[in-house]
Amino acid sequence: MGGGASTPPPGAPFGIRPGAPGDRPTPAEFDGLFRDGPGASQPAAPDATAQLPRIEDPGRPPYGAPGQPPGQGYGQQFPPGGGFDQQGSYEEDGGGRRGRLAPAAIIGIIVVVLAGAGLGLGWALSGGSSSDDTAKKQDTGTSTAKADAGKDEPKATTDPAEAQAKGLDALLGDSNNSRSSVIGAVNSIKSCDNLGGAANDLRAAAGQRNDLVKRLQQLPVDKIPDHAQLTAALTKAWQSSAAADNHYAAWAGQVGGKKGCHKGKARVSRQTAQGNAASGQATQAKKQAAQLWNPLAKKYGLTERRPEQL
Repeated sequence: MGGGASTPPPGAPFGIRPGAPGDRPTPAEFDGLFRDGPGASQPAAPDATAQLPRIEDPGRPPYGAPGQPPGQGYGQQFPPGGGFDQQGSYEEDGGGRRGRLAPAAIIGIIVVVLAGAGLGLGWALSGGSSSDDTAKKQDTGTSTAKADAGKDEPKATTDPAEAQAKGLDALLGDSNNSRSSVIGAVNSIKSCDNLGGAANDLRAAAGQRNDLVKRLQQLPVDKIPDHAQLTAALTKAWQSSAAADNHYAAWAGQVGGKKGCHKGKARVSRQTAQGNAASGQATQAKKQAAQLWNPLAKKYGLTERRPEQL
């Protein structure tokens, strides 16, 4: 630098010396900038519109001095010849970055806000739907439990006669069990065949008919329409059948005796006549019972029966 330059005092700005402009000599680097031409002795007035030079970063070398260590070249903060590149440096260092980052930051904020709003809305919607689904599942579970409980419980009937009719229907189902054995026993007696076995079968059938009468007496039938006539007809039919069975069993004993069987045919006796009479009475009572029972069975969906099936 020029011979008149001195070290700036502490606290003074970088590149600026204290005092009035006329108190210190002009640095040699400025001579070329303020002369009108080569060899001019007086400095020209500075251009009032010239831009002030920017302060360079001490960490990098100034223009025109590549590779120069920091701290050297004091006072030469701009390239010789008055060329300034402030606008380009401003765009690179600060202005350009701010111009690029500001819209990106705004867009990022908007995206974050919209994402948060979307998450909040989705949470609200999912929370409401889950609550509704939970309530629906609870209602459905309660309804299913009630339906399952209803399946296990017997259906209540509003007609008390229906339950009694079902009980009587079960009893009638057992009344025809000995019919075939009775018919077979009577045919054996007529042909003088297996008289002992026929008598045993008849007595067993008579016991079954008497048992039906006892069960009928214990069965509640007071709600059934015309229950008195129906029970009386059934009682008469079964008692008469039991009497006929016993008479036929006694007849079998007579046929097995002396002169009881003639040429393979049983002789008719008093027991035979009494058995036939009792059997006729049973048939009439069975007809009457069937007439009273079948309409009741049809009403409640039970089994209708013919007289001989009783």
